[in-house]
Amino acid sequence: MAAIEDHEATALGITHTVSSSSDLEFQAVFPTVTGYERSGWPYADVVLLDLRLGDDSDPFANAHRLISQGAHVLIYSSLESPYLIRRALQAGVHGVIEKSRPIAELTEAVRTVAAGKVYATADWAAAIDADGDFPHTKLSARQRDVLELYASGESAKRVARLLDLSPETVQDYLERIRTKYALSGRPANTKIELFRRAQEDGLLPGPDDPHAWS
Repeated sequence: MAAIEDHEATALGITHTVSSSSDLEFQAVFPTVTGYERSGWPYADVVLLDLRLGDDSDPFANAHRLISQGAHVLIYSSLESPYLIRRALQAGVHGVIEKSRPIAELTEAVRTVAAGKVYATADWAAAIDADGDFPHTKLSARQRDVLELYASGESAKRVARLLDLSPETVQDYLERIRTKYALSGRPANTKIELFRRAQEDGLLPGPDDPHAWS
């Protein structure tokens, strides 16, 4: 894994924390995404990304570049700007964690994202709730039913059986759902992205919910 962070004290803390974990292979901390790309290191599976960097780069562009290189991106920031948070979420990052969180939570988040899972916490939900401009996508009741089942892990055929629909109808619903998310600036081209959108919109519980997946 690697980190994009331009504050020296935070960079040292990340290096010490992650390097101390025997199951995590750490490359280095870079001040910008461009610096990371030009470093000569192989692209990392997981990248910690600060929202506000000294080069004034756009979080959406940064996250999108890293994701296109195959990285699972975990936002690690003070989360003081709803706009910057929204930009990163629109790119499809895999998690959000505030810098004030205990070190143990950071390593847990990295392991979760490294496993290909979404690290959705209270930080993620609070960032969205505090942002009145975040574009919640309006789905019909039936579209919500389909999304909840499909995003929670059911196959399209299984969703069709559970809702007494044809497989073709379920696929049509999924296409319409993806179109609505795309039009609201929140693309959901893959199943994991649909899972993230469902959590963001409160259709599925996050891991911090005491009733999650019970």
